[in-house]
Amino acid sequence: MLEKLAPLYLKRSIWKSFTVRQALVLAALYFLSMATTLATNRIAERKLRDKQARRAQIISAARRIAELEGWSNVTVRRLSDEISYSQPVLYAHFRNREGILTAVAIEGFQEIGLALEKARKRVKRGNTVESVAAAYLEFAVSSPALYEVMFSLSLSVPFDDAATPPELRFAFSQLLELFQGQSSKSEVISELFWASLHGIAELTRTKRFPRSRQKERVRALVELFTFPR
Repeated sequence: MLEKLAPLYLKRSIWKSFTVRQALVLAALYFLSMATTLATNRIAERKLRDKQARRAQIISAARRIAELEGWSNVTVRRLSDEISYSQPVLYAHFRNREGILTAVAIEGFQEIGLALEKARKRVKRGNTVESVAAAYLEFAVSSPALYEVMFSLSLSVPFDDAATPPELRFAFSQLLELFQGQSSKSEVISELFWASLHGIAELTRTKRFPRSRQKERVRALVELFTFPR
């Protein structure tokens, strides 16, 4: 009887051993696959971070050159020399010079939007219209080159369009918030307020308006755009 059972037990032991070895191999392959995937993801993430850092560096260099020397001196060749990247590297991030300037302009709209939002929200007592107007004009004065690329250069950045970047919508929404619910034409009023601020900013920048009367202009503008609640 024992002689008959011994081969059967031996076969089962071999099969059990084979099953365990197979499971261990499969587990090892699984963990190796997971490790490879994680390593690949880390490499992809690092490449993405490097690409984003290079893009930010290009935009920062363009702004720096423009503030010191004007936008006419912001060229792909000059940027290449400034940040020690070859021109093909710059073209890998932006199609052309206009693409770089457009990226700067969009960044500017995000910054002015944040400045207007801060001015609007910090008013506990007083006139939010006046606070936002002052913040807008201060932004134009403190960042003249940035303001210029946002509004005065011929860039293909769409306004009031389905393709309008969210940064532009965000900036305009801060003006719209001032008049929301006060009129059935709050959007038009916001546009007129924006046009007035932009006109004051540009005419002051080009010295058509003397700075000495800036506070008086702001007060008069605020009176025109302050409506009874």
